[in-house]
Amino acid sequence: MWNSYLKNVRVLVVDDQDFIRSLLRHILGVLGCTHITDSADGESAWQIIRDSPPDLLIVDWEMEPMDGIELVGKVRSDPTSPDKFMPVIMITAHSERPRIIAARDAGVNEFVMKPVSAKTLFSRLNAVIEHPRRFVRAGEYFGPDRRRKRVFVDFERRDGKKKEEVVDAADVNKQMNQDEINEMLNPDAEDSEAAQAEAAGADVKTS
Repeated sequence: MWNSYLKNVRVLVVDDQDFIRSLLRHILGVLGCTHITDSADGESAWQIIRDSPPDLLIVDWEMEPMDGIELVGKVRSDPTSPDKFMPVIMITAHSERPRIIAARDAGVNEFVMKPVSAKTLFSRLNAVIEHPRRFVRAGEYFGPDRRRKRVFVDFERRDGKKKEEVVDAADVNKQMNQDEINEMLNPDAEDSEAAQAEAAGADVKTS
């Protein structure tokens, strides 16, 4: 099944570690990818994206001189970006909630924790290709539909009209597992920022 599923998908892998790039190439090959390009840093990856846009970007967070978040920002908002709807999967060893939120708010579609397994990577590839989220423009944000933002609220003064959800202070910096990350990045209709934007007449698109 995997061999035919991803055969024609052009993938760009960006990571500053040779071993990780080699590992991802191997996993992608096992999954059936035959069009794989790689890059060791964000700057060279950006040049590749501009010259020969891939169908999908897999990018590490921590790189120099341009990190993964900066690269995603260019893909989503730079005037010279050839495809602002490009699916992006971010990989990193750090799974603290603030990092997941930062990646989401940069416009990342999916997030995979290291060490990367073939099963997890395939599930996220399947998500971005077969079940893409709508794109929404909300204020300065442009990217995949997000779960509406959660904020701290003083219960004594909470405004019952506000739609934001409450996050327990103890959960703010927690390490998230892969299932929790997947759930955070893929809101249902009730939690969808795109649904709220649509109701308000904002710009919502399907990639």
